[in-house]
Amino acid sequence: MAVVLVVAALLSVTGVQAYQIHQLTGQLADTDRRLGAEQQESQARLDGLEARARELESAIGAAFDPEAIAAAALPSVFRIRAGQYTGSAFAVGEPAADGGTNLFTNFHVVEEVWEDGDRQVFLERTDQRYPATIVEVDEANDLAQLRTTSTFTGLVAAPSAVKSGQPVVVVGAPLGLEDSVTTGVVSAFREAKGGDPPFIQFDAPINPGNSGGPVINDEQQVVGIATAKAWDAEGISLAVPIATACDGFEIC
Repeated sequence: MAVVLVVAALLSVTGVQAYQIHQLTGQLADTDRRLGAEQQESQARLDGLEARARELESAIGAAFDPEAIAAAALPSVFRIRAGQYTGSAFAVGEPAADGGTNLFTNFHVVEEVWEDGDRQVFLERTDQRYPATIVEVDEANDLAQLRTTSTFTGLVAAPSAVKSGQPVVVVGAPLGLEDSVTTGVVSAFREAKGGDPPFIQFDAPINPGNSGGPVINDEQQVVGIATAKAWDAEGISLAVPIATACDGFEIC
């Protein structure tokens, strides 16, 4: 009888232990599943954060790349010789209807030639020289349209006005030094009073010879035409909005 009781007790203990082991095994399995799910969620969040970081890095790198902007613009920008004066000019828009290329510059760059009744100026870059003709001028807005029989890629005009803080690149030939590039930001868009034309104020350095060159935004679009600088202050440069030129000459 005692043997039977011992055997029964052992069987009872063994059953309890088996049940406990079964319970622990189930709990461990549940824990493993939870840990696995949490690890998967953590990895997914990490992958998402890394992808977002790459996107942000790419966006920051692409947002304003002066080197890329300059490389795209330089083949369309020229030093212009008009009599004894030099300045800058740039190809714009589609090819002219009768062939060749339309360009913009400032009126004050070609004023002497225009006033003398002449119409021929010369475009220069990379040791090449191309004759061009003054087609039309807008003295009030300090603008002039040129045309050359040579074919160049026209820069694209920005569809909307600039805003303060927008980064810009200026390309031109200050002091006759062609293919010069400077950078800055738009300081303000100034609506003029008293009938004077509006202008863009920006802080990229310009000098004599930059007149007529393009001011280009981060999307490689022309927002203005560099025109003047304040001689008694630093970082105050002015440009005619490209919309003024495009509306006046309709070649953009």
